[in-house]
Amino acid sequence: MELLVFGEAGARVLLFPTRRAHFFDYENWGVVEALRPKVERGYLQLYCLDSIDAESLYCAAKHPAERIGRHLQYERYLLDEVLPLTQRNPHPCLMAAGCSMGAYHAVNLAFRHPHLFGKVLGLSGRYDLTQPMASFQDLFQGYVDEAVYLNTPNRFLANLTDAYYLASLRRLEITLAVGAEDAFLADNLFLSQLLHAKGIAHQLHVWAGEAHAPPAWQHMAGLYL
Repeated sequence: MELLVFGEAGARVLLFPTRRAHFFDYENWGVVEALRPKVERGYLQLYCLDSIDAESLYCAAKHPAERIGRHLQYERYLLDEVLPLTQRNPHPCLMAAGCSMGAYHAVNLAFRHPHLFGKVLGLSGRYDLTQPMASFQDLFQGYVDEAVYLNTPNRFLANLTDAYYLASLRRLEITLAVGAEDAFLADNLFLSQLLHAKGIAHQLHVWAGEAHAPPAWQHMAGLYL
């Protein structure tokens, strides 16, 4: 697995790529450049990650159980390899961030392991892959098992009752941003309602237009990360 690291100090940021995208796309799209002042001042250190979406969540040739199984292997890679790599930087704060499908990865990972993270930023994200939204299909074709459920924030949050888990989520700084014309707007509003119902503080910013493209993400990242 390849990745790019920008900066040497500051809060460690896992930056997840968009759907079936790669570790170099945020540099090519100008998102890294938008964050350059914070990187150069030592406020942020970026870890631009690669994805295996084409082998997991977007692999139509595999049964949904195999897709989510492959996704869980990706999670092990993040927890067992990437996180120890970031710890060469002793800064105590770890963040997760991403755009579109990357926002799903960031929010899902941070919500599943909130004790590890200090902040999560989801831009133009979709947080329930089991529901069709406009031209975006249900990625599991009606299939839901325990693993799918536990990797769907807009499903598992509603039933959380564990006090320690909820306390960890309430310590997490959560920021969501989405366009008013984005196909995922209702999904973001639903997630916000779930968080409110659980007493989990967060920010939801609704931008004009669709705001689902690199020019918008440059501005969002510069503001919220």
